[in-house]
Amino acid sequence: VQLVESGGGLVQAGGSLRLSCTTSGSIFSINAMGWYRQAPGKERELVAAISRGIGTYYTESVKGRFTISRDNAKTLYLQMTSLKPEDTAMYYCAAGVAIATLSTGSWGQGTQVTVSS
Repeated sequence: VQLVESGGGLVQAGGSLRLSCTTSGSIFSINAMGWYRQAPGKERELVAAISRGIGTYYTESVKGRFTISRDNAKTLYLQMTSLKPEDTAMYYCAAGVAIATLSTGSWGQGTQVTVSS
């Protein structure tokens, strides 16, 4: 599975961005997809995920501000609103068989999100 992210950029605090992740290859094996982020000097964290069996997952810090969705088998989105400077990070799309094992699945190259104060 190949994943390509887009939609990152520079935005002021309080603004919005929508990230997209397009997939290709053996997408029939994908049951879960998600967005990770990693800021300089910090550990990578799972921000949001979606699966056929469980539904959606959000890390506490983005609940009510971010929305994950899939419009078909090939495209994943992350709508980010009320962005904060602490949301600044490289955002990565991941795909796999389950949310719990996303980190061991397929990854994209990432898209940078920078939120200025």
